Amino acid sequence: MEDAVQFETRQNPWWLLLLGGILNIIVGILLLTSPASAIVLVWVLGLYWVIQGIFTLIGMFLDHSAWGWKLFAGIIGILAGIMVMRGISLAPVGTTMLITNIFVLILGIQGLIAGAVMLVMAFKGGGWGMGILAVLSIIFGIILILAFGELGTARVLIWVVGIFAVGGGIVQIFQAFRQRSE
Repeated sequence: MEDAVQFETRQNPWWLLLLGGILNIIVGILLLTSPASAIVLVWVLGLYWVIQGIFTLIGMFLDHSAWGWKLFAGIIGILAGIMVMRGISLAPVGTTMLITNIFVLILGIQGLIAGAVMLVMAFKGGGWGMGILAVLSIIFGIILILAFGELGTARVLIWVVGIFAVGGGIVQIFQAFRQRSE
């Protein structure tokens, strides 16, 4: 009899997925219902990056698999979020105009990196929910990179982030309850 090689990774606790899903839905609804203010958008996305980076680091301590990628993605998310939120507080209008286009590119790259990390985790036992989030994140990154420098970039950013945040949040919540029942 041949022994099958299994790649297993511990999943994050169900409650951490649930909190992340709720956070995603709240951010998504906020962006979709009040897209008029680019300043609020940039600040909320900076806050989102910080919180998502913290969740990634917490997940790293709870599950040590792919810890290097989790550490990298968590630190990048936190630093990018802090830089964006700090820029908004120092010069709201100028920073918003400057950051919106640059932010789209950075967010697109971060989406690709986070998607790649989640895809690896999904194939190592993270489950279908992690795989769906990975694909959504990669699509999100590609759309934002392609929108870089175009007129209406802020509008594209608002809708893409809002839709993917709500969709990703719903998937995370379903995954959390599925994981809890196992």
